[in-house]
Amino acid sequence: MAIALWRALLLLPAFLLAASVFDAELKDKTVKDFDRYVSETERRLDARDQPFLYIDGLTGDKKKEALEALRAGDPVIAKLETTEGKNKKKISIDDALVHHWVGVVFVRERSVSQAVALLQDYDRHATIYRPNVERSKTLSRDGDRFKVFLRFHMKKTVTAVVNSDHDAVFTREGSDRASSRIRSTRIQEVEDPGTSKEREKPVGKDYGFLWRLNSYWRFLERDGGVYIQCESLTLTRGIPWGVGFIVKPYVTEIPEETLDFTLKKTKEELERRGAQAAASRPAEARLDTSRRTQ
Repeated sequence: MAIALWRALLLLPAFLLAASVFDAELKDKTVKDFDRYVSETERRLDARDQPFLYIDGLTGDKKKEALEALRAGDPVIAKLETTEGKNKKKISIDDALVHHWVGVVFVRERSVSQAVALLQDYDRHATIYRPNVERSKTLSRDGDRFKVFLRFHMKKTVTAVVNSDHDAVFTREGSDRASSRIRSTRIQEVEDPGTSKEREKPVGKDYGFLWRLNSYWRFLERDGGVYIQCESLTLTRGIPWGVGFIVKPYVTEIPEETLDFTLKKTKEELERRGAQAAASRPAEARLDTSRRTQ
């Protein structure tokens, strides 16, 4: 009797998963709500009276602590929420959750051009950002406009793999700064990835671990290096009753952890390329550079 009960308890999460998680569906109302959230967020990003970097909007001890962390090599990450109207009304999302984060890193002795070139190197993102990015490919390019394919790998209690297409637009606002907006145009979860049974699930009819992904990058050359900022908007399903232990880590932890991972890997790759470039210079040039920086 005890063994039978134990087996039933072990199988219960699977039944709940099949009943609750598999039935997730992205509704038209949810998409409209998210689009409204995006529109208000981009309105703030376009406003000329807003600071270019998140950290420049901080004051007092918060700003001091943020700058100290950045100069020590650590990322600064914060949770954001977009509201609308003068009354700062909360934008409700029907039957889903929006995860809104911003993160900044600082890379010494690197430039805006070098940072932008790294982000535009989409064919190598699967190498730079592995294991979070399994595959990457530039589908087309027209100047600073890209269409790209990315295959994401997410693991938290269970593993989820998604294939996605994105539009990316880079803009150079001045000699010391640039920005980009990257919006997902297709996201499909992959069933049985890496096997002969692999197939893409219908758009919006899946586990709901990732339905939309927009990221807004900013690059500012200052203080002997480049500040790199990424603001991300992620849309996921809500947390269903009974399977929160499976779904909750995806919809509450992965967006922040992914942003932290992406910024750290971007910083590491820029530093690696800088060291590689320095090592390839003639000894006389390296010595002259060293003297100028002393």
